[in-house]
Amino acid sequence: MPASSLSFRIAVSLAVIGILMGIAMAATQNHAVMPAHAHLNLLGWVSLFLFGIYYKLHPATDVSHLARVQIMVWTAGTVVLTIAVAAIHLGYTAADPVAGMSSLVVLTGMGLFGYLVFKPVSSQTRAGSLQPAE
Repeated sequence: MPASSLSFRIAVSLAVIGILMGIAMAATQNHAVMPAHAHLNLLGWVSLFLFGIYYKLHPATDVSHLARVQIMVWTAGTVVLTIAVAAIHLGYTAADPVAGMSSLVVLTGMGLFGYLVFKPVSSQTRAGSLQPAE
């Protein structure tokens, strides 16, 4: 599966979870986990969707194994960070190191994305997607 499709599917799934978190907070009038809700929506929905758009616009990167790894690293970090932030705001301070470590996983995901964005594009890759006019 191309990285863009994977990214879009995970983004939509996490958006649904984020929306359900928002509905639950509204229904209970308990907004203690609002920071976790915000992290999930920004990192899970917005960032993953933007990654998907980038990958879709760069077909050679879209089909690369490293792009799929980047999506999975980002997703794992985002899910664990969201849970840790929720736990912290519910009073479980023992989740602080988990939030710190998962933040580093998210940073690693961004580092991988940065590598994919800034790596040189070979002339063969550029030329491979264009056909000469006859």
